[in-house]
Amino acid sequence: MSEAGTPLDGQLGQRDGRWQLRFQRRLPYPPAKVWRALTEPEHLAAWFPFAIEGERVSGAPLRFVAPDGAGPAIEGQMLACEPPALLEFRWGDGETLRFELQPDGAGCLLTLINTIEQVGKAARDAAGWHTCLDVLALHLDGQASPWAPRERWSQVHPTYVRRFPAEASTIGPPA
Repeated sequence: MSEAGTPLDGQLGQRDGRWQLRFQRRLPYPPAKVWRALTEPEHLAAWFPFAIEGERVSGAPLRFVAPDGAGPAIEGQMLACEPPALLEFRWGDGETLRFELQPDGAGCLLTLINTIEQVGKAARDAAGWHTCLDVLALHLDGQASPWAPRERWSQVHPTYVRRFPAEASTIGPPA
């Protein structure tokens, strides 16, 4: 599990004038197993903050539905779906999530890139994706999370507030 200051922490940068959060995790599982965790509803439910409705094909419309209807659905679109190497979608007002899987020995390297519209929420969202990736790793290991996602978020969020520039922490935690 990652702790503050390790290479597992997300990085904030810009590409083509847009802000991006970037995470890399080495996982001891082949890309096909991790791909299932990224795309199959029963696995997504364990670690991803929304259910994803829609076909897993490039160009397909998607809906992101909060658990127990705890908020409105978010519309989106599948931008790329190339099993078991690349999954990218747009959600909301122009934000994208990109998951890349590269073989790495007996396992794989997972790269998550979240392109965000507002730099002010970078620390908030980085803590969220950090938490999601921690839970994903536990799920792949067949283990239950030892903490609630909100609890883990509260543990890692201050690290991102300290590490990122001040303008990356102007939007607080989600409601």
